[in-house]
Amino acid sequence: MFRRKWFKPLVAVAATPVLLACAFFSNLYITQESIIFPGTGLQPDHQFVFDLPFDEVTIPVDGAEINALHFQQANPRGLIFFLHGNAGNLDSWTSNVDYYRRVNYDLFILDYRGYGKSTGSIDSEQQLHEDVRAAWNSIAPSYAQKPVVIYGRSLGAALAARLAADVNPELLILVTPFRSMNAMAQLHYPFAPEWLVRYPLRTDELIADIQSRTVLVHGDQDRVIPLDHSYELLDLATAPTTLLVIEGADHNNIHQFSSYLDGLTAELPN
Repeated sequence: MFRRKWFKPLVAVAATPVLLACAFFSNLYITQESIIFPGTGLQPDHQFVFDLPFDEVTIPVDGAEINALHFQQANPRGLIFFLHGNAGNLDSWTSNVDYYRRVNYDLFILDYRGYGKSTGSIDSEQQLHEDVRAAWNSIAPSYAQKPVVIYGRSLGAALAARLAADVNPELLILVTPFRSMNAMAQLHYPFAPEWLVRYPLRTDELIADIQSRTVLVHGDQDRVIPLDHSYELLDLATAPTTLLVIEGADHNNIHQFSSYLDGLTAELPN
C-alpha cells in the first residue's frame, strides 16, 4: 500500500518537466511565424512620402499582393534589388534612400506578406522564395543592359542568397547574414530540436552554388547574429567573396556607419 500510495505522485512529478517541454516546443512550432516574421502592417491607404521620385508597385502573387517601392534616377548606373530584415516595413527601411541617389543607383525594395501594405501571411519558406522571385521577375528585365545588385539584410540575406543562386546577378551583398535559421534557433533556443525549425533558410548549404561576386558585411558588435556567421559563410563560398567588418557596429545600427556606406560604394559595379 505504501508503494502504491506514492507511485502516482512520483510519476506526476517525473512527467511534469516532460509535459512542460512538450508544451513549450509545440507552442514554438506553431507560433514561429510570429517570432521570425514580426513585421508591422500599414493601412491600405497609407501614403509614402519621400524627397526622391518613386513609384509604388503592386505585384500579384499566389493569394496575395506584394507592395514595393521603385526609386528611379534620371540615368542610373544600375539597380539595387533590396530584401530587408524581419522587422518593420517599407516606411522604416527607406530612411536612407538618399544614399542611392548619391551613388546613382535605382532602388527596388519590397515588403513581405503581412508587412506594410502587402497582403496575406507567410506560411512556408518556399512561398517566401516564390514571392521574392515574382518581385524580381517584375523589375529585372527592365535593367537587362545595366548592372543589377541583389542586397539582403539579416533575414533578407537568406532570401537574397537563394535568389542570387538562381539568377546570377552582377553583385550579391549580404549584410548581417546568418548561416541558417537552424543555427539561429540553437543560439536563442539551445534545447530546441532541429526538426522544430520550419524555415531552415540554409544559406550555408547553397552559398557554394552562388557564382556572383559576393560581399559580406557585418558589425563586430552584433549580438543578434554574431560575426562568426559571416566568417563561416566566407569559408564556404566558392565565388570571389570579401568580408567587410564594420568596427563598433551592432546588428541594428550598422547602416549608420560611414565605413559601411563607403564600403558598399566601393563595391558597386560602375
